Amino acid sequence: MKFSILIVDDEPGIRESLTDVLQDEGYDVESVSTGEACLEALRDRKYDIILLDIWLPGLDGIQVLEKIQALEAPPTVIMISGHATIDTAVRSTKLGAFDFIEKPLSIDKTLLTLRHALDQSQLAAQNRELRAELRGRDRIIGDSVPIKALRQQLQLAAPTLGRVLIYGESGVGKELVAHALHNHSQRADKPFVEVNCAAIPEELIESELFGHIKGSFTGALEDKTGKFEQAHGGSLFLDEVGDMSLRTQSKVLRVIEEQRFTPLGSGNNLTVDVRIITATNKHLEDEIQKGNFREDLFYRLNVIPFYVPTLREHAEDIPTLANFFLAEFARAYGRRPKQFAESAMEALLAYRWPGNVRELKNLVERLVIMVSGERIEKRHLPASLHSDGARSAPPTKFPTAGFSSLQEARTAYERDYILRTLDEHQGNVSRTAEALGLERSHLYRKMRSLGIAVGT
Repeated sequence: MKFSILIVDDEPGIRESLTDVLQDEGYDVESVSTGEACLEALRDRKYDIILLDIWLPGLDGIQVLEKIQALEAPPTVIMISGHATIDTAVRSTKLGAFDFIEKPLSIDKTLLTLRHALDQSQLAAQNRELRAELRGRDRIIGDSVPIKALRQQLQLAAPTLGRVLIYGESGVGKELVAHALHNHSQRADKPFVEVNCAAIPEELIESELFGHIKGSFTGALEDKTGKFEQAHGGSLFLDEVGDMSLRTQSKVLRVIEEQRFTPLGSGNNLTVDVRIITATNKHLEDEIQKGNFREDLFYRLNVIPFYVPTLREHAEDIPTLANFFLAEFARAYGRRPKQFAESAMEALLAYRWPGNVRELKNLVERLVIMVSGERIEKRHLPASLHSDGARSAPPTKFPTAGFSSLQEARTAYERDYILRTLDEHQGNVSRTAEALGLERSHLYRKMRSLGIAVGT
């Protein structure tokens, strides 16, 4: 790959000598004599590095640097000057310049600085690509009304600092939603730290969250940084928060209120800036009644409630999801693309999916690995998908099975009915309320209680 460099200097001798040296080193080099010409050149093409003189006729180097840094994807800038002060050098680096080289230019130092700048530029580009790839992985797949509503709610909530509590059965994709909230927030370039509260023993959860110092308890052989500190500036995802002990809940509540905590065995308070995202597959209101969950903590976590629907509630998305996973795992394992036979897809649609999207994803991965041909037939599916585990009738738009109680079924039906009516009226709450025979204020309260984003 040939890197491109733009030299901006009003001295013809410097432009010519630098161009000759850098071209001999294999770089693609262009040069201009003014700041205005530099900005014009940047409108026509992209450069990897700009060597920018401080003292220029018209716009000086500092003014040009400010305009370059305002670009959407600015190139790396190295400032050069023979008359600059320390203050000028400091100001240029604060404005985003990679480095500052004094005249007369040392060829060896210039080449070394260029190589370091290119290394950093490539690393930054790789980080951008990785972040873009990670954002692609948190896509919420599906075109059903519940999934469209979930995406709308994500769009509204992600840019805010509001704490989010994500509800849903195991396997519906609560972790995916948490990642999406972080990756589409203003904290996307900061840490995303997750803790599975159900997977960590009670005696270790406080150390995991708040950290400890060496010798604070038996087995503490070295200092440990807690998850709250690791997530400083970013997001902390507490999965299965309903399994957290009351003692730990009280400490988490204090951190939320004060934004500071004390590592185990330490006498020093640490201040943190963390957005907390939580998830649970339990009914926390029931856990509060049982005395298992603090009511005050619940209200602090439940600022923005999210409900992730079961796969039964958006069964029409099964073909889209299955084909998405099919293509994804074929690429991952280097296999030729496969497709589902019509009978196989009918079996997928008829199944109840107690494990939700996770169960579907795991099944598709197994099929990609184990089926040698390019067509997945019904006979390749597990027995549960075409015997006892399948529904006897094709799925309807709204599933009638799979709920643990009448209240759960009623709540799910209400939510689905309101979402579909909203969709029919393009999200207009006033027209939806009229169609449902409700007061607008009553519909707003109902939508909030059901975790439906309130937009229009």
